[in-house]
Amino acid sequence: MRTFFVTSSLLLSFGVFAEGHQEKDLKTFLKQFHQNPVQVMEQLPYKKEAKGEILKKVTDKAVQIKDTFRKEICQETIAGLQCVGDSQGRAGYEFQDRAENLVDGKDLLTNLSELESPELLRSKLAVQPWSDDYWPIYKGGLAFRYGDPNTKRGDDWKEHYNYVMDNKSDEYIESGFINLLSPAEKYDLLVGDSKESLTHTLLGEGEYYYDRHGSVETWMGICHGWAPAAFMMERPEKTVNVLAADGETLIPFYPSDIKSLASLLWAKVRVPSRFIGGRCNDKDPKKDPVSGRILSDNCFDTNPATWHLSVINQIGRHQRSFVMDATFDYEVWNQPVYAYQFRYFNPQSYSGRHLKWKEAAIPLAEYTHDKFSKFRSPEAKMIVGVEMEVVYMVETAPSQRDMDNPYFDGKNAVTYRYDLELDMNGNAIGGEWYTNRHPDFLWLPPQETRALTHLDRRIESAIQQGSPELVWSMDSSIPEAWRPHIPSHSRQGQPLGLVVEGLIKRANAE
Repeated sequence: MRTFFVTSSLLLSFGVFAEGHQEKDLKTFLKQFHQNPVQVMEQLPYKKEAKGEILKKVTDKAVQIKDTFRKEICQETIAGLQCVGDSQGRAGYEFQDRAENLVDGKDLLTNLSELESPELLRSKLAVQPWSDDYWPIYKGGLAFRYGDPNTKRGDDWKEHYNYVMDNKSDEYIESGFINLLSPAEKYDLLVGDSKESLTHTLLGEGEYYYDRHGSVETWMGICHGWAPAAFMMERPEKTVNVLAADGETLIPFYPSDIKSLASLLWAKVRVPSRFIGGRCNDKDPKKDPVSGRILSDNCFDTNPATWHLSVINQIGRHQRSFVMDATFDYEVWNQPVYAYQFRYFNPQSYSGRHLKWKEAAIPLAEYTHDKFSKFRSPEAKMIVGVEMEVVYMVETAPSQRDMDNPYFDGKNAVTYRYDLELDMNGNAIGGEWYTNRHPDFLWLPPQETRALTHLDRRIESAIQQGSPELVWSMDSSIPEAWRPHIPSHSRQGQPLGLVVEGLIKRANAE
């Protein structure tokens, strides 16, 4: 038996859902679920797709690399920096299945009556997280010359690598086509790195996979950096022309260029984050033969109560996004959450879309259709069903547009069905998913967190101690004292945070 304790129109016009997804109509879905829960639990949640990058089917290598990225997510604790990769086994994660470990503030609302105000039944962020490309490794990441009409468009890493190596950036600069250079090449030019350390580092990231497997999988990229950057850094609104290190050359940085550097920064620099949930590496986890529910003790997920309270408190009340690491749909993971809406349903009668939980809740003893009865918390007194639609941001292709705004972003929506276990006062204390494909890991950096390299911190410290010459002013080149130290970070794939922040500030200046 597994027990969980917690202490405390958004509908979009998307296309038709794909085969293998759960039924759109709630009543039909519930009938199908109770007739054949094992089959329905394996279906993908109902999804509506908008513009955005639709990636390929998950592979074993994808799971392994995804897990590697997640292990690097860390949080500050009394004992120091604790990372996901530091814990092994169930004991390391049960304490993390608490909404208060994710949500901003200390006043988590857990009573359903407190979560029924009109502004909390449906909510969207006042500031929409921005979309960006996932800058796939097979294209060379940020070394991809997306604006060059002659660049390679196939999925062979070697072709992309050879194109950049055979067509030197100097030729573009001399011909007056600086605008066609990749974001990495523009960065190297900006900081005066004649060896193009960032460009060559990113180009070469695919070499290991190519030499070993003969190809680089197309889904591999930096969505784990884009997802937090999309709401932790401001949207760059317009193109800016910035003076190169030579003091003469003007480099045009499009919004897509700046966003790419922001995504790379957050992908490569370790920052503290709050997280809940866990990870499952079982290829075929054991499942309950009656309900289809996953039983494996090696698999950890976010309980529906934790999910429900996290979404409403974080998005609805605190108006700040978080990252949803979801396994419900191929390679869809690390997506910034933007909006939600939910309604209650009676799990026994199938009546749905109630605005008040008391209209839909039933005593646990009266839930005769319950497929999860043997997993219920002994503290549960009532059960209520929830249908929640979540809107999240998705990747979009880079462009040479001179301006950027929310209109150009990509969004998808997914519908989750689950029930909540309630105590006698209406507090959510647990629940069960009606699909095995659900968010299993949620995370976000604390407010005011900045992604900074060691060099960034040294520069800021020196400025605070009285070295104003180290400040990068709006109309000047990168300070000369910065330049000798930048290549070592570029060889680790790290752009300077002060450079990225400076570009965003220039892009949004009046």
